[in-house]
Amino acid sequence: MSKFDPIASFANLRHEFGEHGGVNMSVEASTTFTVIDPTTMPEIFQGHLGPEVGGCYLYGRHFNPTVYVLGRQIAAYEGAEAGYCTASGLSAIAATLMQLCDTGDHVVASRTVYGGTFAMLHDYLPVKTAIATTFVDVSDLAAVERAFTPRTRLLFCETVSNPTLRVADIPGLAAIAHRHGACLVVDNTFAPLIVAPLQHGADVVVHSLTKFMNGASDHIAGAVCGTTEFIMKLMDLHTGSLMLLGPTMDPQVAFDISLRLPHLGLRMAEHSRRAGALAARLAELGLPVVYPGLPSHPDHALLLRLANPDFGHGGVLTLDLGTRERAFEFMNRLQNEHRFGLMAVSLGFSETLMSCSAASTSSEMPDDDLEKAGISPGLVRLSIGYTGTLEQRWLQLRAVLQDMGLISRGG
Repeated sequence: MSKFDPIASFANLRHEFGEHGGVNMSVEASTTFTVIDPTTMPEIFQGHLGPEVGGCYLYGRHFNPTVYVLGRQIAAYEGAEAGYCTASGLSAIAATLMQLCDTGDHVVASRTVYGGTFAMLHDYLPVKTAIATTFVDVSDLAAVERAFTPRTRLLFCETVSNPTLRVADIPGLAAIAHRHGACLVVDNTFAPLIVAPLQHGADVVVHSLTKFMNGASDHIAGAVCGTTEFIMKLMDLHTGSLMLLGPTMDPQVAFDISLRLPHLGLRMAEHSRRAGALAARLAELGLPVVYPGLPSHPDHALLLRLANPDFGHGGVLTLDLGTRERAFEFMNRLQNEHRFGLMAVSLGFSETLMSCSAASTSSEMPDDDLEKAGISPGLVRLSIGYTGTLEQRWLQLRAVLQDMGLISRGG
């Protein structure tokens, strides 16, 4: 099988021209859509007609033309049959979980996931739906296999775990899930273009488009990619989780994100180039840096097997400062004394974004779960931006490391 090329897949997508021939598609702001023949509407409600069959639309919470095009674009990057977009990344995850599971079902999930995902699986779903989750170290395939039960419906992981940056063995995990009649759902937020999980056996891919995909930190958005059958189930008028739970994406948001997708490859390559360069320099100084592009990373060889060429190894690195107090001092100095970046959660912005994960994006996890996941109190996550020059940012970073006594003045 030839290597999947996400850029070629995106480029081969049919271009959607604007209403009057504009090079960009139009924003369809209507909440509801008319039909010419009254017999058409029952056909839409019964699922016999739709965007791909008859070009019919019904209501903005069901399908919107602008959002529909964005879903096709995201699907092209993932090599999926279909995709649709949502109001947030967490709503994409929630709708997928609810579509695949019924009351009393079971999920096996990575021990290290985004805090909001952890809270949904650990706290919310058991109370509201009696859906239970067993959290495991997904790098231990034997432990993953042991966690399955007759009620397990899906295995959930992140391509690159937040914030520990471990890489999931997607082919191995897919084999286990499929052996038990379950689906593998992969959150690919940290690695768009770098890895295409569906090409390695995953069944469903979810994204927080808020992060690298959009890149401007101005919109909250999500996406689900998979088979056409699964996307249509999500939008079913009677049992569809996207249709009935209603996490509807605004068409203006879809339009804005669509404009930014053509240069996603350029952005990912530059995020990766800079993160890789900074990580290598930190490693040379003997600092506790974690980055999948470093040969010392435990999953470096795995990522090389999974990754598409040309996009590097990701735009996120971590540095363990040992304690929360040292982490706070480190970030404070970088932002307020040197203008290296911004203390803020999220990823994929033009500026570097810094956060202490245990006190922010992973704070939903109890202390013992943080420890099991390998998230120390002083772990600082840095999503490396591309403003300024690489050398300028390195000098700023090195100055703070020297001021804090983490490296010598000659380092």
